Amino acid sequence: MDNRIYIKVNTGITALSDVLIWCEQINQPPIPDKQVWWQCQTLLIEGFANIVEHAHKNLPPTTPVEIELLRSPEYIEIRILSQGGAFDLERQLQITDELENNERDRGRGLKIMSALADKLSYEKISSDNYCLLMRKYYSPVKE
Repeated sequence: MDNRIYIKVNTGITALSDVLIWCEQINQPPIPDKQVWWQCQTLLIEGFANIVEHAHKNLPPTTPVEIELLRSPEYIEIRILSQGGAFDLERQLQITDELENNERDRGRGLKIMSALADKLSYEKISSDNYCLLMRKYYSPVKE
């Protein structure tokens, strides 16, 4: 049975902490592997931060970010919907330094998401909305 939760937040100072508190409800009952849950939270943090910093950088701070979490028996899926512009995720991943070679304080978020997520995409879903999708498996897929 799937469990789905949804939130719409503005990008104010407390938004990230509000999102992290909200996301705890999808971890009930807790995922047995605590490392996987930590990775899901990291994906959410990095994805949200990237949307706010890059996709919404020229939008008013009241522009909402919509987040949907889905917990299936095999995985957790994080969908972050933005009103930002087009972005070539694959291209950006190719030109971004690898984690071990990146000594900057910033600019590692995409590589972190790519390393942690089992599926990572950024796609246009309507005329002015895009979806950052991240999926993390915590149970073997049954075929």
